[in-house]
Parts: sequence; C-alpha cells; structure tokens
Amino acid sequence: MERREMICASLFGGAGLLSANPVTAVAPAGPVSSRAGGFRYCLNTSTIRGQKPGVVREVEIAGAAGYDGIEPWIPNLREYVEQGGSLSDLRKRIEDAGLTVDSAIGFAQWIHDDEKARAAALEEARRDMDMLKQIGGTRIAAPPVGAHQANSAKVELAVAAERFAALQSLGDEIGIIPQLEVWGFSKNLSRLGEVAYVAAETGHSGSCLLLDTYHIYKGGSDFSGLSLFSDDSLQVFHMNDYPAEPDRADISDAQRVYPGDGIAPLTSILQMLGGRGRTITLSLELFNPDYWKQDPLEVAKTGLSKMRAAVEKAAVK
Repeated sequence: MERREMICASLFGGAGLLSANPVTAVAPAGPVSSRAGGFRYCLNTSTIRGQKPGVVREVEIAGAAGYDGIEPWIPNLREYVEQGGSLSDLRKRIEDAGLTVDSAIGFAQWIHDDEKARAAALEEARRDMDMLKQIGGTRIAAPPVGAHQANSAKVELAVAAERFAALQSLGDEIGIIPQLEVWGFSKNLSRLGEVAYVAAETGHSGSCLLLDTYHIYKGGSDFSGLSLFSDDSLQVFHMNDYPAEPDRADISDAQRVYPGDGIAPLTSILQMLGGRGRTITLSLELFNPDYWKQDPLEVAKTGLSKMRAAVEKAAVK
C-alpha cells in the first residue's frame, strides 16, 4: 500500500474522517440496537437468491429465521415493482416481519470513465435510492461496477473520489447513504487502502464504507486495517468465510461459506469491528451454489446461527 493511502486510511480512526471542507452529511441512519452497542444481524438476499423466492418471500424468510434486518438487491426490487408490486405494501410487510432495511445492493456505474455513462448512472442511482427510501431503507452499496473488469482503465484514486462525491451529493438530497464497497476481484478499488483514500478525499464528512470478509481476503489486504475505521464510517459489514482451497488467486464468490466454516480470522475481525459501544450490522452475504440447492429458510437459519456463534466466540463486549 502506498504511504499516502496508509496516512489517509489512518484518518478514519478515533473521531472519524477529517476534512478541510466538511459538508453537511446525512446523519448515521438505521435502527438503534436495544443494546448499548453490539451487532445486529441482517440477511443479504444473495444468500438465498439461487432458490428464486422473490422479494416478498425473502422478507418472510428473514423474519421467520430471526434476523434484525434485510439487505435486498435492487434488481429484485425493480422486478417486484415491474410485476405490479406496491412499495408501500412491501414496506409494511418488512415492518410486520420485525425487520429493517439496513442496506441494499445496487449497481449504478458511478465510477465509469465515460461521462455520459456516469450521468446515466446517477439517474439510475436516483431511481434506486428513491425506491429504497420508500421501503424504509437508509443505505445503498456503491461498488466499482463499470471499472471492475480486467480490461477496464485504471482510475486514479483522486478521480474516483470526485466521482463518488457526486454520488454522495445525490444521497444527501434523497436521504440515502452510499457505502463505498471494496471488491477484491476488481481492477479498481480492490484494497482497503484504496477505498479509504477515496472516501477520505471526497470532502464529505459522512463518508461510509461497505467492507466484506471475502473481498478483503481476495484483494490481498491485511485484516488489521479494519482497526483504523471509525464507528460511523463503517455501519454494515458483509459477513462470510472462505476455505483454504482454492487459493486467493483462484477463489471466487461461489466458494464463500458460512461464518466459522472456513479459515478467516473471524475472531480478530469481530473484535476490531465490535466493542467501544458501537453498533454495526453484520449482513450474511453468500453465493454458494450448494446452499442454493437447500431449503432457503434452513439456509437463513443456519447462517444466523453461525454468525451468532462467531460473535460469541469473539466475546466482544
């Protein structure tokens, strides 16, 4: 990691992101745990997407399994609306299931090198954020889609910061927090130091990241970097594990496993994330085709049980 990226990342510690020109940020959103700090548990619907239950059934499954929140995929929400579904009805279903929408997974190409493509991506993001707002959502993933392929141009980090700042401004307008997501396999923004630099250089005092056990490993960053991030800069963390084989170079999303079933240093990860009175959402995000062959409710229950066991083992206070 370059020295400037390490310095930048360190700004996330303690009081949080420092900015010479801070702007008014969206207040940290989302539900407050009944505990004074700790972890909330959320189901990212990728975990059961292979069974194709549809968003209404996904809500039912997350509620029945005992999760605190749900993290839907924007394409699934679009499909629901296109088929005549009501967002107000879906919001009521979510609330009746005892859930909150802690985050959502979107794919607007805000980082794309082409100016017209970026403008279209911001319009897409506007529609996505508006839809998310209507079901009670507060945060949306902002991965480097559009600059992630092997043949993509390398985007300078300062340029990426300008482009992410535009997405943040849109989020401020609508009331949704974009979370800059690290993608370990991506040509751009594959490492902790890179997303830390971009988030710090937007000039936005509420910059927020979305990190992930698998992606940190895949991208080659050391997990110790998690200790640098302040409470508000990291509100949702994608929870999963990875096996010893295949190795880092060859591993893919499909090899993600339940927390505790792999070799990830989950105890130290959770100890860096938790404690100090902070509350953070752990969202189970898996893409395992073996799990997709199983009953989705049982998969959801097993995932929650294994997340809780990992937290208990870490004994985070």
